Amino acid sequence: MGFDIRSRRNLTMLTDFYELTMANGYLRQGMGDTEVVFDMFFRRNPDKGGFAIFAGLEQVIDYLSDLHFSPEDIEFLRSKGIFGEDFLSYLANFKFACDVWAVPEGTPVFPGEPLVTVKGPAIQAQFIETMLLLTLNHQTLIATKASRLVRAAEGRVIFEFGSRRAQGFDGAVYGARAAYIGGCAATACTLSDQYFGVPAVGTMAHSWVQMFDSEYEAFKAYAELYPSGCTLLVDTYNTLQSGIPNAIRVFDEVLAPLGHRPVAIRIDSGDLAYLSKKAREMLDEAGYPDCKIIASNSLDEYIIRELILHDAQLDMFGVGENLITSRSNPVFGGVYKLAAVERDGVMSPRIKISEQADKITTPGHKCLYRLYNPKTGKAIADYITLVDEVVDDTKPLTIFDPKDTWKRKRLDSYKAVKLQQPIFVRGELVYKCPSLPEIQAYCKAQLETLWDELMRFEFPHTYYVDLSKKLYRLKMDMIAAATGLLECENGDTQGS
Repeated sequence: MGFDIRSRRNLTMLTDFYELTMANGYLRQGMGDTEVVFDMFFRRNPDKGGFAIFAGLEQVIDYLSDLHFSPEDIEFLRSKGIFGEDFLSYLANFKFACDVWAVPEGTPVFPGEPLVTVKGPAIQAQFIETMLLLTLNHQTLIATKASRLVRAAEGRVIFEFGSRRAQGFDGAVYGARAAYIGGCAATACTLSDQYFGVPAVGTMAHSWVQMFDSEYEAFKAYAELYPSGCTLLVDTYNTLQSGIPNAIRVFDEVLAPLGHRPVAIRIDSGDLAYLSKKAREMLDEAGYPDCKIIASNSLDEYIIRELILHDAQLDMFGVGENLITSRSNPVFGGVYKLAAVERDGVMSPRIKISEQADKITTPGHKCLYRLYNPKTGKAIADYITLVDEVVDDTKPLTIFDPKDTWKRKRLDSYKAVKLQQPIFVRGELVYKCPSLPEIQAYCKAQLETLWDELMRFEFPHTYYVDLSKKLYRLKMDMIAAATGLLECENGDTQGS
């Protein structure tokens, strides 16, 4: 959009301090250039939904493309008194040299699958954890919430109106971007329009109406200023007794003589279902059936769904804090875990064990596929393999639930599509980011490949993310080895 956001500030030092202490340790231990593989994934869908919408990749790319330590950064780290000059020299000459794969922005994604994979020198792959997670966690969370709101609206327009309630200015700017990916039509945040081209919209606040001696004068002045885009806020005093009658009067006396039609009225308080029905009657009787009705006031997907179920005559919804902060589920639990370490020229898988089953990681350098029904175009399941495995979709494939392994399904006709795409090769960017409207359109198309049962807000269908037999066996063997158990061929276990 003509603006280079990266030139405004260097975010290299936005990192947890332990990334630096570990990096210094790797260098001292002679492990700084050891090749490793890290995966970014998440464990649970927000709001107990059926999926999440991946977002924020473009900002990760911007960060990695400009990763460098300034002289001021080096001096600050020197002042801490714990880093050797060899490490500081390494940072001063730092050049990102990792391979990165990621699923495209706007992709519906599911717990446990690698969304971003990083392969490269241990210092570098480890160091980027903080920025990668904070960027992707935030935007994925907001895009997912926006998608829920858009689905609840059933074709009606959703605007993102949350700037003033966002968690800081970055939360407002990047949150608006993510909300657009998730399906919102526009934002109230002007800076997001300037930076990213997210359409900025807005008309008036109650203070505009209060500034004038009468509501009619406020509406009249606004209509004269913006006759081709006139939307009036009608609930400052009394929606039905003064707000709508004054709006209709202005439509008649100001817009009609100029040859313009009103765009909308907005209701920001009260019983939105009742008021919208009465407003629709009044506008239609006055000859303005094309005038839209916008609702705002602490809306979320459940309120919107209820309004529609009660036949509220609403065409558009402005959603603020419940979207921009994902208030009902304000944290997206994406994590970044080591999956493999090079030993003697071979990638050796690594696993993290936990007493909580969902915190046990899946080891090895992996590849993520989505399996589609070629007749319906609908997604059947996601399928994770080791990177050296090939999925031949001309041959039958039996998939199974890695938790309940007795749940199996034989696929005789399917299409296997790799979800991750190469982003960086040895630090060189090889990926061209699509435009934001292209990402939004891609997201909408991808959602259409999911079954309706996944769209439910309550108790959505479980979408299966399956492991290949080889990967599953590797994981089970590593768990057995790490916990002191050996698996016999008949499936029994015995102490080692």
